[in-house]
Amino acid sequence: MYNDIRLEKGLYNLSGKSFTAALEELDPSSAYAGTPLEKLDAFERQLKRFNIRISGPDCDCVEKFFSTTETAVLFPEFVTRCIRKGFDETVLKSVCAAKTVCSSSQYLGCVLDDSEAYAATDQAETLPEATVREGTTATVLEKFGRLISASYEAVRQQRLDVFGVMLRSVGVRLAVSVVKKAVAVLSNGLTPITTTALTYNDLAALYGEFDCFDMNTVIASPALASKIAAMEQLKDCKAAPDGRLILPFGAELVKTSAADEDTIIGIDRDFALEFITSTDLVMETDKLIDRQLDQMTVSITCGFRRITPDAVKVLTVTENE
Repeated sequence: MYNDIRLEKGLYNLSGKSFTAALEELDPSSAYAGTPLEKLDAFERQLKRFNIRISGPDCDCVEKFFSTTETAVLFPEFVTRCIRKGFDETVLKSVCAAKTVCSSSQYLGCVLDDSEAYAATDQAETLPEATVREGTTATVLEKFGRLISASYEAVRQQRLDVFGVMLRSVGVRLAVSVVKKAVAVLSNGLTPITTTALTYNDLAALYGEFDCFDMNTVIASPALASKIAAMEQLKDCKAAPDGRLILPFGAELVKTSAADEDTIIGIDRDFALEFITSTDLVMETDKLIDRQLDQMTVSITCGFRRITPDAVKVLTVTENE
């Protein structure tokens, strides 16, 4: 049972396993089916065990994690989860068709050559061929990270929910730096259609560039996104329940500062981009456990590869008025 688990630093250093995965092996969630704890994972059960409240009116302060040597072991996972929550709430989920975990710093994916026309084939004739081959150019993974300076004395009396919001904001900004790379990969080498003053007709023209695929996502900078949102044709558009703005032809408008000020990218998010990572978010744990919070580091090593070139189209606005 979760009350009998021995918490120690070594749970963070098991090869190929996250802290939560290591806890789950010791305390499987499947054992709690049909009980009041069935909706909690192994880490959340440890918070309950030690009565650490990370939200709500009776939320604890940071120092609650350091009341014992065992509860201190839980703190790095709390920090990592807060940053990951901010990271995952960004537009990455709206632009990536697939995620690949790679064990090295370079990734060589497959390439589909499918340029022959799709048409009827006469009887006994050879069918047109689509070829999948190994790529010739490797995707080099890059490291994105942040060093967070905060002494224990400065944060020990801070409520955990407020401290968590601060950490989530770091995750959001970290994700934006990663999205900048994704946007660059999406538009690299493509010939854009151009306009001098953005209108709804230009968006419709971008939509019309798609043939077999569908433009279900439009990526734009905050300035261009505001121009789009202010268009007369969008006045009757209603936001989705989660706040996303859906354009009249069904595409989600994704506003991000990672996009260039003069470029709008239309994609079919189900086919366009592959997210490649060799790590999940990595947090230095030993110093956090020992209350040496002066320098917390969080990082992710990742890269992107365009899977289907025809699933990406670009519109360039040469003059914003």
